[in-house]
Amino acid sequence: MEKQDAVASLDQASPGLSSLLQPSRVRAALKANDRLKLYLTVLQAAAAHARAPRDVSLDLTREIAAAGIGVREDADWLHDLPTTASLQGDTVQLPDLAKLAQRLHDDLATMARPLVEGPSADDALATRVAHWQDHLGHLRAPALNGPALAALTHGQRDHGDSLHLTVMDLHKALNRLAARLATDTIEGAHAWQLADDGSDTARIAAFMRGLNRTRALKLEHPGLDTAATRDGKRLLIQNDIGTNDAHVLVIQVDTGTRKPVITLTYSDLHRQRFAFFQQQLAEVGADWTDTGARATTGLNDGAAYHVGTARFEAKGEAQLAQQLEGIGERIVFLIDWNRARKRLLPFVDKEAAIAVLVAAAKQRSGHMAWLSAGGERLVWNAMAAQGAGVFRLGDRLDEVLGDQAARDFLVEVLALAHRAVQHQQPVALVADETRALLARRLQGRRGEFDLLEEHAGLCHALAQGLRDALVHGNERDAEACARLAARAKTWERQADHLVMRARAQAERQPQWQALARLIERSDDVADALEEACFVLSLNADHFSEARNNDGHHEHHHHWGAEVRETLTALANTVLIATQDHVKALAVARTLGETSDGADHDEFLAASWRVLQAERQCDELLRTARRALAHECRKHADAVALTLGNELAAAVEQASDALLALSYGLRERGFHRIEAGSA
Repeated sequence: MEKQDAVASLDQASPGLSSLLQPSRVRAALKANDRLKLYLTVLQAAAAHARAPRDVSLDLTREIAAAGIGVREDADWLHDLPTTASLQGDTVQLPDLAKLAQRLHDDLATMARPLVEGPSADDALATRVAHWQDHLGHLRAPALNGPALAALTHGQRDHGDSLHLTVMDLHKALNRLAARLATDTIEGAHAWQLADDGSDTARIAAFMRGLNRTRALKLEHPGLDTAATRDGKRLLIQNDIGTNDAHVLVIQVDTGTRKPVITLTYSDLHRQRFAFFQQQLAEVGADWTDTGARATTGLNDGAAYHVGTARFEAKGEAQLAQQLEGIGERIVFLIDWNRARKRLLPFVDKEAAIAVLVAAAKQRSGHMAWLSAGGERLVWNAMAAQGAGVFRLGDRLDEVLGDQAARDFLVEVLALAHRAVQHQQPVALVADETRALLARRLQGRRGEFDLLEEHAGLCHALAQGLRDALVHGNERDAEACARLAARAKTWERQADHLVMRARAQAERQPQWQALARLIERSDDVADALEEACFVLSLNADHFSEARNNDGHHEHHHHWGAEVRETLTALANTVLIATQDHVKALAVARTLGETSDGADHDEFLAASWRVLQAERQCDELLRTARRALAHECRKHADAVALTLGNELAAAVEQASDALLALSYGLRERGFHRIEAGSA
């Protein structure tokens, strides 16, 4: 005879002893809850298979084991059941639906028993349970249409009751009942019927250490109540997370194996939050099932139901305690997570919003303090305080600060709110600190010199590639020149992208218009150098074709020494000028109140060297043209003359553009010097 049956028989003779029956009934109810969730998962998997029979079938092995389905025939039946489903019109055909409905009916009764029987019965829950038992009792036909399937599985409260919602509400009520029945309290966890040797106490305490370490982050939000009991060789730990969300998690610690194993079952209606929790527990060593395949879109009016099982293997009790502590420490970040994610979306994209919450969880500041302090209003007000010249109506934070800077700012704002709660500081102070933080971020954002320096780096790469090709005589190597031309085109496109960003910034913020003009001049340099690389590739193709057509006169079909030396000198002069431009930019960044005479001299010297380089390029262009004319008259090669002349002209044009850019940068530098001395 089972213990609960023995206690029940004693209760017939001695009323009042039924309280002894409740712990075992609660334990049986919790086991029934695990099976009910498994049955609903199997039903959803069957519907998914019916709609997409060619997709890979789900492997429910871990879920079946976690639910305690020990009979091999039952385990195999549940595992294979989804593959028997088919679709006829809008109706899911499931041959064993009646058998599955009976399992749901019986376990619903077992789960509800501690809550609907006795003097403290919950009449509202009893009514709902009776309704669904009657509903399940009439499921005899092997078919479910869309509404009937949704009635069993949906999890949205605004769509009316469902079997799924009833099971979740029963689970929460069981947790509350377990707290009242508890014979012991371990670091805040309600516990009963633990192992006689006291080993469960240390395990529960480890979980609660982690939970209590971050519990304060939920502020006044309800949730995180924990109950624990033993079922044979398994310690069961349950946490209700937050009462505003219909999801809980169950932890099973199996101590009957050679090494202790933790199995954690978690379900969530929000795909993003589920993925977030997966990532959090991966830090503790979780090995998850393929939860993505279990998301059955098409149910719950398009809302997916995600369920998965995480497994942790420990080498001993010390590692087991670390894993339990790590799990407990991370649960608080699930509370109101989806609300925080949505409130970040006006400022950054979806991926960045999740990244902000991940970073806030990692630094243990969380998001609840930010929500409590006003959430998005803190950021909106800080943006508005910067003035219309910085943010316009409709601007998103990442459009002005840049993607990474916007993420970093929001993470820091969440941390500010957390510290304010820790030190009991007023919300008004958080608002002021957020405003000041944004002002500092705007001062140090990706500004004009960042964009100019990146563009100058691309110009330098173009000049370096062209000069090196000429030094190594690549005008005779068509393949090498083709590779250079392809790289040059890529660099030139990247430079164009920077120009477009500067123009977009100038449209939003008038103070960036000077930047747009400078970077447009810099782009003239990039365009000229890319053109030179392209013309060099045409030269190489011409020489290669000439050699192939007349192998006896191969030495005639390339430039002579004077042409090569002059063109190389021309390209080298432009390369040195781009290096001086980079140096001038680096110094210009520092000009202002803190700069001194040495900085000013260095800036002007670099600017004048660019001027001198342009004059040298004028002379070298004429020298190159004379050498080309002489060389081509000798060999009667009009194509070589034309392409060589175009190459020299393109390089010289780059020096002209560098000169115009240098004049513009010099004016910008003088402006900063004068502003700093005013």
